[in-house]
Amino acid sequence: MTDSPPEVPRRRAAFIFVFITVLLDMLAIGIVIPVLPKLVLSFVEGDHVIAADIYGIFATVWALMQFVFSPVQGALSDHFGRRPVILVSNFGLGLDYMLMALAPNLAILFIGRIISGIAAASISTANAYIADVTPPEQRAAKFGLMGVAFGVGFIIGPALGGVLGVIDVRLPFWVAGGLSVLNGCYGFFILPESLPPDRRVPFSWRSANPVGALKFLRSHGELFGLAVVSFLNTMGHVVLGTVTVLYMTFRYDWDERMIGITLAIIGVCSMIVQGFFIRVYVARFGERSALFAGLVFGFVGFASFGLAPTGYWFWAGIPVLALWGLASAAILSLMSRRVSATEQGQLQGANASVIGIANLIGPAIFSISYARAISPEHGFGLPGTPFLLAAVFMVIALIVGIRVTRTQTQAGS
Repeated sequence: MTDSPPEVPRRRAAFIFVFITVLLDMLAIGIVIPVLPKLVLSFVEGDHVIAADIYGIFATVWALMQFVFSPVQGALSDHFGRRPVILVSNFGLGLDYMLMALAPNLAILFIGRIISGIAAASISTANAYIADVTPPEQRAAKFGLMGVAFGVGFIIGPALGGVLGVIDVRLPFWVAGGLSVLNGCYGFFILPESLPPDRRVPFSWRSANPVGALKFLRSHGELFGLAVVSFLNTMGHVVLGTVTVLYMTFRYDWDERMIGITLAIIGVCSMIVQGFFIRVYVARFGERSALFAGLVFGFVGFASFGLAPTGYWFWAGIPVLALWGLASAAILSLMSRRVSATEQGQLQGANASVIGIANLIGPAIFSISYARAISPEHGFGLPGTPFLLAAVFMVIALIVGIRVTRTQTQAGS
């Protein structure tokens, strides 16, 4: 905030380094998505009911580790620098995937998921890295490009994991582990440090725990309001991962091929918006406008998903919902403007905890509302209820965003 940004070539190179780091990280995570449930099934003799319960516990514990350890990693990166935290996370994930590949029982696999949740919390550190090397006026565009890394990882990763899983259900874990170790080696030899020693601050457990992280958000005025917007925005992401496949199967009777094509279209549209459109829009209209426009598109997109009577109408809503990506990048950028260079790691860790809360409670909210909506005995004949609920969250986020940024236009964009 106070220091001048590094020279352009070095700044661009540093961003490319961390982009590749996050891309490899997301590829590794994506690869195990289609095979982890099958590995769980193999330990319970194919009992789908037990496997579903266990997998739900695994997902909850993974999100809980994100919630607890994201602020810890953020505070550590503010003290030791971003580079060592990212490297330890990469090597830790690599060894953890190999542990899961060798897991002889559910207990070891469960331990592996705990370690994975802890190590994967370094995404907040990667966001702090971006804030370090990017001038404030360019951060929304850069955060949008990081969304491309997520998109590529979660499109290519599951597809590759599915192919590898046909050969051996444990093979994707070995490949994911190899990618993470490769990522660590790449970072060790190439990734530069982004936080100079004079910007580092002492480590404090008071700010490194989730409660302290949330207090940090409250101590910075409008940051808390933006954190509420971030929470509601994340709830929208949660509905996509929780009920979309079930919804497409139930309402449109789509098979795996149609579902896969649709998910790929969603991913491609999102990458186009985050990789190109965000930069153009923010340069022309500013971050505040991008936040509002993104939330409006999110509302329209979710409402169209929830009300779409046919698959064609569902597809028509995909480009609209993709423009919702404007909001996510704008939130991160607006929040990063409101803290000093020495607090970027703490901020990203705190925001990751907020996101972790949404990931903890969101699946239950949306899965229960979906089950209630389609229940033959008690349902009310509206299977798109979870998407309509997400649309309501977008409206609330828009109202909060307008209020919290009303007096901060000059500082925000």
